[in-house]
Amino acid sequence: QVQLVESGGGLVQAGRSLRLSCAASGRTFGNHAMAWFRQPPGKEREFVGAIKWNGDTTFYASSVKGRFTISRDNDKNTVALQMNRLKPEDTAVYYCASERREESDGSSFDEEYDCWGRGNQVTVSL
Repeated sequence: QVQLVESGGGLVQAGRSLRLSCAASGRTFGNHAMAWFRQPPGKEREFVGAIKWNGDTTFYASSVKGRFTISRDNDKNTVALQMNRLKPEDTAVYYCASERREESDGSSFDEEYDCWGRGNQVTVSL
């Protein structure tokens, strides 16, 4: 198991930027793909983006592609989500997650992830 702790959320105006971080401890962080999911108020949790175990590739939901960027530092056991040009519809609780399989590319399906952070609120105002 790995313990994940998100930080960096808060309130921001539309059009501005925010950076979320996720610190990991426990199992070998660098062997597992990582992802960010979010849960908007009153809605189901949804995929945001994922990064391969070694950081070589990333992929994103269409709603955030071109605005959000995921990066990771396997030496520091951290993964980050840089969010630019934020919109009110980006308002959600954001979660980082670690994929169950080792050395994978990542997945958009939440059932593939067995370790989750507690979530961090991001609110985007007009």
